[in-house]
This record gives sequence, C-alpha cells and structure tokens, in this order.
Amino acid sequence: MGDFVSSYTERKSGFMKWFGKIFNIGSSRGRGGGRHLQQPVEENMVWPAPARSLDDRARSRKEEEDLDHAIALSLGENFKRPTGYRWRTGTDEDYAKALQDRRFSSAHPPYAPVPFYPRGYGVPLHNRTCGGCNQEILYGNCLGVGHSYFHPDCFRCHSCRYPITEREFSLSGKHPYHKSCFKELTHPKCEVCHQYIPINAAGLIEYRCHPYWNQKYCPSHEYDNTARCCSCERLESRGERYYRLEDGRILCFECMESAITDTGECQPLYHSIRDYYEGMNMKIDQQVPMLLVGREALNEAIVGEKNGFHHLPETRGLCLSEEQTVTSVYRWPRIGGHRLISMRSQAQRLPRKCEVTAILVLYGLPRLLTGAILAHELMHAWLRLKGYQNLSLEVEEGICQVLSYMWLDAEVMSCARTTPSTSSSASSSSYSNSSKKGVKSLVENKLGEFFMNQIANDSSPAYGGGFRAANQAVNKYGLRCTLEHIRLTGNFPL
Repeated sequence: MGDFVSSYTERKSGFMKWFGKIFNIGSSRGRGGGRHLQQPVEENMVWPAPARSLDDRARSRKEEEDLDHAIALSLGENFKRPTGYRWRTGTDEDYAKALQDRRFSSAHPPYAPVPFYPRGYGVPLHNRTCGGCNQEILYGNCLGVGHSYFHPDCFRCHSCRYPITEREFSLSGKHPYHKSCFKELTHPKCEVCHQYIPINAAGLIEYRCHPYWNQKYCPSHEYDNTARCCSCERLESRGERYYRLEDGRILCFECMESAITDTGECQPLYHSIRDYYEGMNMKIDQQVPMLLVGREALNEAIVGEKNGFHHLPETRGLCLSEEQTVTSVYRWPRIGGHRLISMRSQAQRLPRKCEVTAILVLYGLPRLLTGAILAHELMHAWLRLKGYQNLSLEVEEGICQVLSYMWLDAEVMSCARTTPSTSSSASSSSYSNSSKKGVKSLVENKLGEFFMNQIANDSSPAYGGGFRAANQAVNKYGLRCTLEHIRLTGNFPL
C-alpha cells in the first residue's frame, strides 16, 4: 500500500511540473502587451492565427515529445499493478485527456460541423415508402398501419377510393375500408326489404335462404304475409309487384313470362307430350280430354274422386277417373295493372268412357311446369289404361315422377344443345310461349332446372321417396324392364 501511495505522489508531482512548463510558456507569450483589448467582431468573421517564430516551433516540438513520453510512462505503471490495487478515480485519465486536448487544440477546426435537423424536418425517416403511391415519405406526417406507411391522402378505402379520415376503420387482408363501406360489402342485405339483416339476441346475423335460388331474407318475412310466387317459391321484394291471379295465386315476372293461361293455349304442349310418350313406345290410344282449371274447380274435382293421393300443400294436376262436371278456363284473361282479369270459363260435362275421364291442370303456370304436370298425369293415365291396378302410392307416384323428370331433362338439355329434342320438336315449332317468339329463354331453362331439383329433393315419402326408388331402378334396368316388373310384382326391381 505504501508503494502505491508513493508512486501516485511521484506521478502527480511529475504532471505538475509539466503543467508548470505549459503555464510558463503561455505567460511568456502573453508578456509585453499589457491589457488586451478585443475589438467587437461581426458574425462569421475569422481572425488569423498568430505567427510563430522558429524558436517557438522547436520548443513546441520538444514539449510535445516530452508530454507523449510522460503520458506513456504514467499509463504503463498503472496497468502493471494487480487488479485489486488499481484505484479508478478517473483523475489520471482526466489528466491525460486534458493534455491531449491541449495538444491538438486549434483556432481553426479541421472540418465543418454536421448540421442538426429536428426529427422529421427535411430528412428521410428510415427511408419509408408509401403503401399507396409507392413514393418515399420525405416530409410531414405519415400513417402507420401494420408494417406499412402511408401519406395521409394516400390512405384510401379499397371500395370507394376516398381517403380514410376517421379514427376507426376496417381492414380486410391488406386493404383498408371505411367502416360503412366494409359493412356494405360484408353484412348481408335482405333481398325482400333491402335492409341490413338484423342481428338476433345472440349477436349473430340470422337470415333465411332459399335452397335453390339463394334468395336471402329476414326471418320475419316468413310471417308478415310477404307474397311468394306459387311456381318458383321466390318472395316478392319491396318495390316490385308480382302478378295476382283471380284465384288468389301469385306469379313472379319470370314465371309469368312463359305462363299458360287457358285451355286452348295449352293444347299444342299437351299433344307434344303425348308424342314424347309415343316416341318411347308408350302410346296412349284413347283421346283423353285435357282442361286448364282454376284452384277452386280443381279442389272440387279432387273431392269428387273416390280414390287417390294428392300432393300437399297444393295439388296442381289431377288424372280424373270419375264422371264429373268441371269448370275450365277457355279464354286468356287480360292483364290489368298487375292482375289477370276478365278470365272466361265454362262448365263442361266429362262422361266416363274409359278408365280415364280427363286430365286437369291449374292455369297460369310456366310452360315447363305445366308440361311436367301433364307428363306426370299422363303416366297415371297410361298405367290405368294398361291395366296397372292396386299399386302402392310410392310405386305409382314414384314412376309418374320419373316420367315428369325425364321430360324436363329432355327440354332442359335441348335448350343447352340449342337443337330440338324429340319431345320439344312439336312444342318448339307449333308452340313456344316462353319468349312469345318461339325460342326458349335462359330464364325458362333455369326454371326447368329448378323444377327438376324440386322433384329430386321432394321430402314426401310417396313423391320424393317413390321417385328416388323408381329412378334408381330405371337407371339400373331401364324403363321398359322396370315397368314390366311393376306390372308383374307391383314393386320396383331391386
């Protein structure tokens, strides 16, 4: 410990001698002038450094060498001591730094100082690139969204393209939206009342959707007497007005486009379906009358039948086997506003000359739906006229639905191929009311696919279950073998 104190004292006295030399030099340079008067200087004025004599320069070089030697000795002695005895007060290093500063001090700085800029003032900030215009953000404020940055005017809604100035916004993927625009895009609207579908008590968006047409609507419209098309089942939207028939049924515009409204208009379609049967070697020899009737007349005819199963919720056709008097529609009703008015009808006595008295179909239905009903009822007539008796409901209704489905499929496929099929050759040449110009429209074709979908997905045991069993047998064994098996056993082949 004694050595440490003595060495420190010696080193300190050495430094003090050199300081004395420095101060002596400075004092000798300052002599002879008395009091120094500094003139006021203007801003940015530079004063020249005083000239030095040769003696001064030699003396200065000698002083610099001595200073370097003294500093080196001092630092070397410090590092030779054990670590435990090294006393770091910062005094030695401060002396050395002061001497170095004194040595290299000058009135003329070696380089110009780097100018200081406030944050965000005139210099790029991390080279940020705007996510909207892809230009570098140099000045002013910027918006940070995730890992992207935007000029305020470049942060725009991906839907309406206007700048987003609100504090809250919606983000879908990388695209920002106004909250109102995002709701317009994502929140479903009712296709009936055209309002946003309300949120239920559980905080969920609850709505109804037609399984085929995908028409979304509020659940309340199932109970608020909103009109529904009796053909395609679509609901009437606000601002539109479906057609009202005189018997209370309602038709949409698309179904009304190809609707058949009186018996005379339906005759060409009826005969074309009879030709379709004949083309499959299932000719119906008897001339079975066909009448278009209203809902009330059809319901009265159903009551007059002794036997029979009728499709719920509403029967659209009937193969009549009893002698009855039926009121049929014989004159096309004219359209008054959105109603079919001035429908003319007449009562007609139907005598029983064979197992089938007549075929009745509701008026005002689209052509393809009317044809599907006729194909179904004509199969009932063929079975009765050929002696198929005492069949179960599933077997009889199932095979009749298969013939209806096959006729629809032929009509839809013929439209897709743009060439007339066997079943549609007569109807397309002598009658085609879908566009009132003799050509089936794409809208009518879509309706045909919907009617086929209804048959295939019917939930009733007789019509739906019977069709699926009959269709499976026909696809496996063919129509003729299936019919023969039904005639012999009363059931479908397995």
